[in-house]
Amino acid sequence: MNLKEDLKLPVFRQIGEIADSMNREVYVVGGYVRDIFLRRHSSDIDFVTVGSGIELATEVAGKINRGKGLSVFASYGTAQVKAGDLELEFVGARRESYSRDSRNPIVEDGTLEDDQNRRDFTINAMAVCLNADRFGELVDPFNGVVDLHNRTIRTPLDPDITFSDDPLRMMRAIRFASQLDFTIEPETFEAIRRNRNRISIITKERINDELSKIMRSSTPSTGFRLLDDSGLLELIFPTLYALKGVETKEGRGHKDNFYHTLQVVDNVAAKSDNEWLRWAALLHDIGKPVTKKYDARIGWTFHNHNFIGEKMIPRVFKQMKLPLNEKMKYVAKLVGLHMRPQSVGEEGVSDSGVRRLITDAGPDLEDLMTLAEADITSKNPAKVRRQLEGFAALRRRMSEINDADALRNWKSPVDGHEIMQYFNIPPSSAIKEIKDAVKEAILEGEIPYTHDDAWAYVLRIAPAILLEKS
Repeated sequence: MNLKEDLKLPVFRQIGEIADSMNREVYVVGGYVRDIFLRRHSSDIDFVTVGSGIELATEVAGKINRGKGLSVFASYGTAQVKAGDLELEFVGARRESYSRDSRNPIVEDGTLEDDQNRRDFTINAMAVCLNADRFGELVDPFNGVVDLHNRTIRTPLDPDITFSDDPLRMMRAIRFASQLDFTIEPETFEAIRRNRNRISIITKERINDELSKIMRSSTPSTGFRLLDDSGLLELIFPTLYALKGVETKEGRGHKDNFYHTLQVVDNVAAKSDNEWLRWAALLHDIGKPVTKKYDARIGWTFHNHNFIGEKMIPRVFKQMKLPLNEKMKYVAKLVGLHMRPQSVGEEGVSDSGVRRLITDAGPDLEDLMTLAEADITSKNPAKVRRQLEGFAALRRRMSEINDADALRNWKSPVDGHEIMQYFNIPPSSAIKEIKDAVKEAILEGEIPYTHDDAWAYVLRIAPAILLEKS
C-alpha cells in the first residue's frame, strides 16, 4: 500500500531528502499514520530513524527552520522540532527490555522491526517510509490496517508481556477504545484482567492523563465501563467503584448509582466539552455510599449526599493527584449544588428561591443547570416530563428576574468599611451579620439590589444588631 497522496505536507519530502543526504532510513510512525486511515487531523508527528534521532532532528531544524524550535531530550534519546503549527518528534529506532518493578525500559539501538515490536498496539505500529526510493510505502507487519478496519485494539506481541512490561498500556488500550469507539480484542482484554494488579507501579499522574482523555471522549462511559469490567477501576478509583451495586431490603432496592452516574456523564458530554463539568458529573453522587440508609416507610434514602459529596471532593482530588486549585473548587461547588435546581423547581419557582440559586451558583449557573438536567435518568416518562417541565419553568423565571445578571456575580451593595466608618466601630462579627441581613432582604425581594436601598436598610437594622452585640 502506498500513501503518497496522504503525505502532502512539504515537511515529509523535506525530511526524506535530509535523511537521504545522511544515508538514513526515516519513517512516519504511530498516531499520525493511524489517523491517516481514520481521517483525523493531527499536528503532532512522530518520526523514527535507524540511527540517532537527535542528529536527524538537528539537521531538520537547521535546514527547514534555520536552527530554531529545536528541543533535545538527551536522556531519552529524543528531540522535538517546532515548525509552524507542527510538532515533529524524532527518535532513533530501538529495542526495549524491562525490569519487573519499573515501566521505564532498558533501551538499545535497534532496527525498524525492533521499534515496531515495542509499540503498544497494532494500530500504532504502522510506519510509512519517507526516503525517496520508497516514499509513501506502508510497513505494517502486524496488520494494523485490518484492525483499523475492524475497529479493534490488539497488541502486536503477547499481550501479557506487553502489559506486564508497561502496565500503563492497559489504561491506553481502554482510552483508545473510548476515544475511537473501538473494541478491545478478547485475548488482549483478558490479559488486562490478568495483569491489572501491575497498575500499582504506575504513578497517579500518568493514570490521570489517561482518565482525562477518557473523560474528554464523546462517550466517556465506554472507558469507565471497561475500567470496571477489567478490574482496574477498583484499584485506581475506589471512591467511584464504591457507587456500584444494588442493595435490597424488604423487597425494595435502589438504583445502581454507578451506572446512573455513567449515564449522567454521557448526558453532560453530549452538551458540553467542559472536562471539569464532566468530572462534576462523574463525582456528583460520591456521597451516596456513606449517606445510604433504609427507612421502612419510604425505602432507601441518601439524605444530604450532595453536601457530604462536596466535602469529599478535596480528599478525592488529593488522593487522585488531581489539581488542588480552582478546578477542584468548581467541581466541589457543582457537586454541592447539583440538587438545587430540582428542589427550587419543586418549590414552585419562588422569586426568593430563584435569586438564591442565581447567587449561589454565580458564573457557573448554566453549567449547574446542564448538570441538573443531565441527572434526569429515570425510565418513568411521566417523571421525566415533570422534571423537565420544572427546569423549563425555572429557566424562564431566571430570565425574568430583573437583577439576574448582577446576582450571578454577587457583590454586596454595601461595603464593610462604609458601615464601620458611619457607626464608628471596629471590625467585628456584627459587620458580617449586617451584610448578611442585607443580602437576605435582597434575595427575599424586600429591597431592590441597589446601594441606596441597601444603605437605607442598613440604617434601619444596624442599631439593633450593634446593641445586641455590644
